[in-house]
Amino acid sequence: QHSRINLTLEQFKSVKMFDVFGSVKGLLKIDQVCIDNNVFRLHYKATVIILVAFSLLVTSRQYIGDPIDCIVDEIPLGVMDTYCWIYSTFTVPERLTGITGRDVVQPGVGSHIEGEDEVKYHKYYQWVCFVLFFQAIMFYVPRYLWKSWEGGRLKMLVMDLNSPIVNDECKNDRKKILVEYFINNLSRHNFYAFRFFVCEALNFINVIGQIFFVDFFLDGEFSTYGSDVLKFTEMEPDERIDPMARVFPKVTKCTFHKYGPSGSVQKFDGLCVLPLNIVNEKIYVFLWFWFIILSILSGISLVYRMAVIIGPKLRHLLLRARSRLAESDEVETVANKCNIGDWFLLYQLGKNIDPLIYKEVISDLATAVGDNESSKQPFDA
Repeated sequence: QHSRINLTLEQFKSVKMFDVFGSVKGLLKIDQVCIDNNVFRLHYKATVIILVAFSLLVTSRQYIGDPIDCIVDEIPLGVMDTYCWIYSTFTVPERLTGITGRDVVQPGVGSHIEGEDEVKYHKYYQWVCFVLFFQAIMFYVPRYLWKSWEGGRLKMLVMDLNSPIVNDECKNDRKKILVEYFINNLSRHNFYAFRFFVCEALNFINVIGQIFFVDFFLDGEFSTYGSDVLKFTEMEPDERIDPMARVFPKVTKCTFHKYGPSGSVQKFDGLCVLPLNIVNEKIYVFLWFWFIILSILSGISLVYRMAVIIGPKLRHLLLRARSRLAESDEVETVANKCNIGDWFLLYQLGKNIDPLIYKEVISDLATAVGDNESSKQPFDA
C-alpha cells in the first residue's frame, strides 16, 4: 500500500511537471504579421520563454520536491528544515579554499567563532522562482507597450497580401487601398515610428537594468559570475574558489536556538543540504551569458537605428534591399518622398507582404507619387 501511494505521488509529480512546461508552448505562437524585428523578438519571446521555463523548473523543485534537508541532533528534522528554509543558512567564506574531504568538509562549511569570523548568509533561494517570473514580465513590457501603441495598423494594411495565392481582383483592390492610404498619410507616421524606437531603447535599458538587478539580488556576485566560472578551471586546486560553490553552496550551516530544561538558551549547529542550488547555479550561469549577448545585440541594434534615423542614403539602400524585385528608379522615387516614419512603415510592410506583390505595391506607389507631385509638397528623404 505504501509503495502504491509513492508511485501515485510520483505519477502526480510527472503529470504536474508536464502540464507546467506545456503551458510555456503558448509563448511560441508565430505571429501572422511581424510588427517588430529579430532582436526585439529575442527580448519578448526567447528571453521570456527562458525565464518562465526556469521559474517553473525552480517552482516545481521547490514546492513539489524537497528543497532543503538539515541534520542536527535533538531537533526534529522537519522543524529544522522549515526553520532554516525560512530564516536562511550561511557559509564561512574563509573555509571556501582547500580540498574537500581533507581540509574542509564542504566548501564554505567549517568551524567559526561567532562575532570574529565572517559569515555569509544566503537568503535568496526562497525568492528565485518569483524573481525569475518578475524578470520575464519586465522583458515583456516593451512588447506590450509597442503592441498597444501599434494598434494593429500593420495587420490592417497587409490585408492577406502576405499570401502569394490571392485572386487578381482581391489583390488589386487591396493594393489600391494600401496605396491610397500611404499617399493620403505621407509624413504622418513619424510618431508611429518614434514609439517603436522608444520600445527598442526600453529593451536595451531593461536588459542592462536586469544585470544590475540580479547583481543586487545575489549580493553583488552576478556581475562577474560567468567570467569567474570560466577562470575557475585555470587555477590551482588548493587556491581556487569555486564561484558556483560561493554563490550557490550545496551544503551550508544553520544555527537553531531554543530554551533548555533550566531555561538557559541552547544553540544547535546543523548542516543543511540545498539540492535546489544544483539547478540555480546552472540557471544563473546561462543567464549571465544570455544577458551579456542580448545587451550587446541590443546595443548594436540601437547604433543601427541611430544610423537609420540620421542617414537617408542608408534608408534608401535598406528599402532597395527589402524590395529587391522592384525597379531601382521606382524605389528611389518612393524613397525620396518618404520621411523616417513613412520609410519605417513601408519597410515593415515589406517584411509581411509577399515579395511579388510588394514589387507591385512599390510600382503603384511610384506612379501615384509621380501623379501627385504637382499637388504634394516634397519631403526630405
